[in-house]
Amino acid sequence: MLQGVNLACVRGDRELFRDVSFSVAAGSLLQVRGPNGSGKTSLLRMLCGLSNPAAGEILWNGTSVRSRDGGYYADLTYIGHSSGTKDDLTALENLQISSALAGFEITAVQAVEALRRMGLKGREMLPVKVLSQGQRRRVVLARLLVCKTALWILDEPLVALDVSAVDLMRNLLEQHLQQGGMVVMTTHQEIEIAAAAISQLQLS
Repeated sequence: MLQGVNLACVRGDRELFRDVSFSVAAGSLLQVRGPNGSGKTSLLRMLCGLSNPAAGEILWNGTSVRSRDGGYYADLTYIGHSSGTKDDLTALENLQISSALAGFEITAVQAVEALRRMGLKGREMLPVKVLSQGQRRRVVLARLLVCKTALWILDEPLVALDVSAVDLMRNLLEQHLQQGGMVVMTTHQEIEIAAAAISQLQLS
């Protein structure tokens, strides 16, 4: 279980939020909502260890993630708002490298299969710079097909996706949750997830 306890975030001299608490159990999804500038991305970055809360604690299975015990960071996959791809590398190379950096070595065959499942058949060997924004996003999201982590932290995963890609993501999220996975995500787009425990965290 992932828990946030009385979290606070300060940027410069501005407090974005305080006293934010939540819990995410196996098989459940937490959707973080709020207007631009309310701290949604900042909260997700805290959960990934990319920044520290000004106050409060993040717990993984009852243990503070600051202790680096319990394998928390090995159990999570974070996909940020930006594409994070390298323009001169192919879709296949991008997926293999990003997976390796996250601690999951995959073969070219596995990478090709994941990219094809994400609707990129025939584009596996193209440099990312020639792909559309939606196709680049699919390259990034293909990592969810090859990672084996329990917790997915996703910042606007649906951005730039067309209807078919949104359907792919819906199916992928549902499958992950049905298998006992956990998801924390932000999105401005409405998405209906079947057979999942969904809660919302509103930041003002």
